[in-house]
Amino acid sequence: MSKTILVVDDDQSLRELLRLHLSSAGYDVITAADGIEAGYAVLRSHPDLIITDVQMPHMDGFQFIEALRSDKSVPPIPVVFLTSLDEFDRGKALGAVGYVTKSVRSDKLLAVVAEHLPGGSYPIG
Repeated sequence: MSKTILVVDDDQSLRELLRLHLSSAGYDVITAADGIEAGYAVLRSHPDLIITDVQMPHMDGFQFIEALRSDKSVPPIPVVFLTSLDEFDRGKALGAVGYVTKSVRSDKLLAVVAEHLPGGSYPIG
């Protein structure tokens, strides 16, 4: 059974690029354009991993994860932050397991995902 990844980013082109890379590696991928849409996606789909941008309209990535963590009905989901900013310390305080900087290299992305979510076809090591 393949694992499901939720990709959250307000840039439609980047969302589609990440979806293609992750799907090609064998993961099921759902996408959301912002933290509000992502919250609904989590409740509907129960993803195994979340990759979220930090800077988004309406609700940024940190606010989204803070809201997710405060909802005790949602089990803990590993989170990888995607951003051009060096804010991993704040993300780590929210329980993030990884951090990928923009512009995203597919090998780096897939290595971070494989480290925290077995089941794709990307070789580790």
